[in-house]
Amino acid sequence: MLRTDFALPEANLTDLAIPAKPALVDPFGRAIRYLRVSVTDRCDFRCVYCMAEDMAFLPKRDLLTLEELDRLCSAFMLRGTKKLRLTGGEPLMRRDVMTLFRRLSRHLRSGALDELTLTTNGSQLAKYAKELVDCGVRRVNVSVDTLDAAKFRLLTRRGDLALVLEGIDAAQDAGLAVKINAVALRHVNEDEFIPLTEWAHERGMDITFIEVMPLGEIDGQRVDQYIPLTQVTGNLAERFTLEPVAYATGGPARYMRAQETGGRIGFITPLTHNFCESCNRVRVTCTGTLFMCLGQEDAADLRAPLRASEGDELLHQAIEAAIARKPKGHDFIIDRATQMPAVSRHMSMTGG
Repeated sequence: MLRTDFALPEANLTDLAIPAKPALVDPFGRAIRYLRVSVTDRCDFRCVYCMAEDMAFLPKRDLLTLEELDRLCSAFMLRGTKKLRLTGGEPLMRRDVMTLFRRLSRHLRSGALDELTLTTNGSQLAKYAKELVDCGVRRVNVSVDTLDAAKFRLLTRRGDLALVLEGIDAAQDAGLAVKINAVALRHVNEDEFIPLTEWAHERGMDITFIEVMPLGEIDGQRVDQYIPLTQVTGNLAERFTLEPVAYATGGPARYMRAQETGGRIGFITPLTHNFCESCNRVRVTCTGTLFMCLGQEDAADLRAPLRASEGDELLHQAIEAAIARKPKGHDFIIDRATQMPAVSRHMSMTGG
């Protein structure tokens, strides 16, 4: 049985400077450069578009240990992955998660990894911001869908907006660049697209709007939540002069600049504008399940080969076989006739 209460040993800082195996390339010629890894399915919020209110979380024994997560991430770096994002649930809720950040930071020092980052709801940022910077993290994504404290509590079912704002303050004070993620929700934050953008830009933060995604059963229907981002763009154009910019972070967002503020606005549009043609990303859940596409059910078990031996050859074979099955794209649909989620798993399980 692998322990989880350990101090991971330091490795040779040059051990991953040069990929030791061929780069991972999918059947459509896309090199896999970006890995998103969920370290936990647990979250201290229950956002209405992400989870059911009464979630059944995984038993701890099913989760990869911190040592296994390090082995898995390192295997991808040996195959050319240059960007690593840790997600959840809420990643900073994972016990001793900073041990993993410290361990992975060796790949930044060796040059094997270009960026180590995370997506968070911000509730734990005040506690961990300085330590994240010490581990080489330079920017974070924070989810803020509304600046109304009462609405925030209803939307997250238990979140405290003041705590999140305190976390953003701490992150910026520590030197982290912060990007705000906001899911566009009908009858919830339709009147806040402009105020959210102004607030973010006043603080020197980019903001990205995201279409709600049909992942997992929730309380209610996503068709009642969904707003196409064409509508959001139209709303923003009433206040800002928007111009396309050639800026990319490695993710699926397309960016525009508001001339009046100089700030960037990103748009992630899985439904109205499929972004799959340039997809260089894969996701691994906290149980070691590799999803080659967020919007498809096909997956590969990486936990079994991880635990089958102390070496990683079986793990590499499993990864290679999975990438060879990476599909061209997803098939997200939200409408009255298609009320079932596109895939049954919740976003908190796959990794946000």
